[in-house]
Amino acid sequence: MKKNTLTALILSTLAVGQCLTVQAHATTQLNVWEDIKKSVGIRDAIKDFEKENDVKVNVQEMPFAQQLEKLRLDGPAGIGPDVLVIPNDQLGGAVVQGLLTPLNLDKEKVDAFTPASINAFRMDNTLYGVPKAVETLVLIYNKDLVAKPLNGLTDWLDYSKKQRAENKYGLLAKFDQIYYSWGAIGPMGGYLFGKNDKGGYNPTDIGLNKPGAVEAVTFLKKFYSEGVFPSGILGDNGLNAIDSLFTEKKAAAVINGPWAFQPYEAAGVNYGVAPLPALPDGKPMSSFLGVKGYVVSTWSKDKAMAQKFIEFINQPKYVKIRYISTREIPAQKAMIDDPMIKNDEKASAVAVQAARATAMPGIPEMGEVWGPANSALELSLTGKQEPQAALDSAVKQIHMQVEAMQASNQ
Repeated sequence: MKKNTLTALILSTLAVGQCLTVQAHATTQLNVWEDIKKSVGIRDAIKDFEKENDVKVNVQEMPFAQQLEKLRLDGPAGIGPDVLVIPNDQLGGAVVQGLLTPLNLDKEKVDAFTPASINAFRMDNTLYGVPKAVETLVLIYNKDLVAKPLNGLTDWLDYSKKQRAENKYGLLAKFDQIYYSWGAIGPMGGYLFGKNDKGGYNPTDIGLNKPGAVEAVTFLKKFYSEGVFPSGILGDNGLNAIDSLFTEKKAAAVINGPWAFQPYEAAGVNYGVAPLPALPDGKPMSSFLGVKGYVVSTWSKDKAMAQKFIEFINQPKYVKIRYISTREIPAQKAMIDDPMIKNDEKASAVAVQAARATAMPGIPEMGEVWGPANSALELSLTGKQEPQAALDSAVKQIHMQVEAMQASNQ
């Protein structure tokens, strides 16, 4: 009887110990928000991370552009994520509002990413995120109309003139919007914001009317003044007009992003993809770089483990698995030359152009740039105003809007 009692006591003690162990494991967990239909890309990495770190990772999918908005409510309530995914253009507002935790990565790990992609998650020299995927504008051309992409933007202008003589179009692009014309303005000497003494952006130094910017807009104006663009591509419906002409096979090439690949394929266009062409001075066109990145919530209960998770899933072997599953272009330098991407025309073009691109400034003041800049471009390119005068007016307007914005935030 005593023996049975002792045995029961031992078994009971072991059972309690096991319960405590399970409870301990259950409290060591990370909550991760991933983009819609993208968690499959990190599934294998999560399994390995859980084994190596004795931690449970809970994954929830939601649109990446809406995650910060949800974090504002769920974070303070204690039900938010440790790790989430955000677009780089939301970084500035998130940092100002205290939603994110700074990261501390070794130089070797930082250097593994293209400079533009990793810098997209810096604010005043402080790193807040690790790039997950990049997208940017590329040249998309109809292989049945032009055998291979032309090298320079001037070549495309000349080709487009010949096409118009046959009532067809060569290259089409929304140069009346800063998102598309930045590819010429940046490399030719214009800039959005200068730098402050911390290495971040100075929102009071706006360079959209500098000589290089004026020169760039004056060159782009030729596509309009020489009649190679239809008037219908101006304004809000311009992209629809461009897409229609390309899918109807009336235009040989367009400047657009990876989001257009599937619709063009569905329309039966035999298309190829290449990096953007060179500018008149031989420099390659730049573009705005959109970057999705993993960040850590300021309300995370285990910030060190959250950063460890981000570093773990961004090891090369897991990045390859993620690319195969999601087809999102990774930001690591080594992946640009990886045969898996190099031998894929579409992926390679995006990767090469992404390395030439400029991350869109993540500061809140960037929101004040779009309207005035687009208005100035439309006035300039259609000949209603000289480029210098239009850009001067835009810069003045942006200054006023930035000042008003900053005053309202004080």
